[in-house]
Amino acid sequence: MNHEPGPRRFAVLLAAHNGTSHILAQIESILQQSGVDVQLFVSVDKSTDGTEDLLLELAQSERRITLLPFGERFGAAAPNFYRLLRAVDLADFDFLSFADQDDIWHPAKLLRAERLLAEQHASGYSSNFNAFWPDGRVRPINKAYPQRAWDFLFESAGPGCTYVLEKVLAVQLQHVVRGAGASLLTIDYHDWLAYAFARWHGFRWVIDTRSGLDYRQHAHNQLGANVGWRSFVFRVNRILRGYGFQQSRAIADVVGAGHVPIVTLGLQRGRLGYLWLSLRAAHCRRKRIDQLWFFVSCVLCSVLRPAAS
Repeated sequence: MNHEPGPRRFAVLLAAHNGTSHILAQIESILQQSGVDVQLFVSVDKSTDGTEDLLLELAQSERRITLLPFGERFGAAAPNFYRLLRAVDLADFDFLSFADQDDIWHPAKLLRAERLLAEQHASGYSSNFNAFWPDGRVRPINKAYPQRAWDFLFESAGPGCTYVLEKVLAVQLQHVVRGAGASLLTIDYHDWLAYAFARWHGFRWVIDTRSGLDYRQHAHNQLGANVGWRSFVFRVNRILRGYGFQQSRAIADVVGAGHVPIVTLGLQRGRLGYLWLSLRAAHCRRKRIDQLWFFVSCVLCSVLRPAAS
């Protein structure tokens, strides 16, 4: 007798900190995903608003929620996600997904990702999203620009909350995270690391043109949707400090791409390297305006950064 296969199993990793305002709505949207089997794993950065107590009460009545032991301090989302990646056993799951604590997932987010990954013969997925604000504004954010030869060393595929990784990719990423040691803590974006690892190691990645979630914007977003003048000032300040290129070098080292020319002739050669990179902007960012920003960033760093940087 032939049996229809059951729904595919998703391990969803959620990093929380002082999340009582919105986390229940986020968790509800995750557990109500259609056509898939979800297990939610939550790690809480030690909080002061009762997040731990709220989750303990919820987990007592919901078997699909697994709480990692409380009490650790991480200081940012990325170390919290690295903890989850190290701790969660992926043996019984088909896919891995990341979740923030304050978004709203659309009901078919994971099922659409599963189907698109199969159709595109891909192992990594991300998508467009809708940014929304407390005053009712909603803005669609497009991340589905054509991938470039080296974009993965200079930007993420989008917010990590849109990511879905097939098991084979997730397990290999987990192996790298478990073995990276202290060097991992220099990388501030787990989503950028995951995208870079996938692309560098030959995994096909698809960026969905449809939105799979509503991405809440508020004062405590670590990065947000990169819109508005505050985001502009923030990005310019980081350019002048060379922050993005520091992240690129750290990511290249961890994923094993530290020996390629874009790194050795560009990121590691100081002022001359920045000028060399500026001429390759079209290969380093996906969006046209970001390619222009990349060119300007390289030129500014070649002039303003110390010669030994």
